[in-house]
Amino acid sequence: MELKGKHILIVDDEEDLCEILQYNLGNDGFYTEVAHSAEEALNKTLSDFDLILLDVMMGTMSGFRFADKLRKELNIDIPVIFLTAKDTENDILTGFSLGADDYVSKPFSINELTARIKAVLKRSYTDKIKNKSIMQFNGIDLDTVRKRVIINDERVELTKKEYEILKVLLENQGKVFSRDDLLSRIWGQDVIVTERTVDVNITRLRAKLGEFGPFLKNKTGYGYYFEF
Repeated sequence: MELKGKHILIVDDEEDLCEILQYNLGNDGFYTEVAHSAEEALNKTLSDFDLILLDVMMGTMSGFRFADKLRKELNIDIPVIFLTAKDTENDILTGFSLGADDYVSKPFSINELTARIKAVLKRSYTDKIKNKSIMQFNGIDLDTVRKRVIINDERVELTKKEYEILKVLLENQGKVFSRDDLLSRIWGQDVIVTERTVDVNITRLRAKLGEFGPFLKNKTGYGYYFEF
């Protein structure tokens, strides 16, 4: 899988280190955001990120406490790599017991950290495919947990309705769905919308699918279907 474009959250109270990490990871094709405390990180939409680089020794809330809250209270399963000067056996074991995916001791080389990030992301992606939380369709991947679409390893931003239309059509390739079928499945019976609403969403979805747009087809007089 291509790792460029993955979203990484850096949680560390050392501003200089954060700047260095943002610069180098950005040059490697990653998108990064920074939080200078665990409390600041908790104000972000954490499920939007693909990996968290987490310092252990911070102010009020330590990295260990943040990781524990992430896993047990928020129930968010995002890969976490601890960054810390604490490298005793007990500290390392504590990190892994809290669900850490890797543990990097400071000071570290950027090349080593980048290699570890890529390894963790690849492992996480493979696990999701095995656990069926990512469904693969000839170059289109649906993340059914985070409700994301990845096309040729690039994330594509879809609205909720666009995502649901695509999921229905991909799961039933070749089957024609009338506008009424899609309205009933996706909008429900209690919402008053017109058939034109389906057409508008299909048009936007087809454009966002890029090279896969032509596979989203219309059978005149019947409805829409997806066929590779």
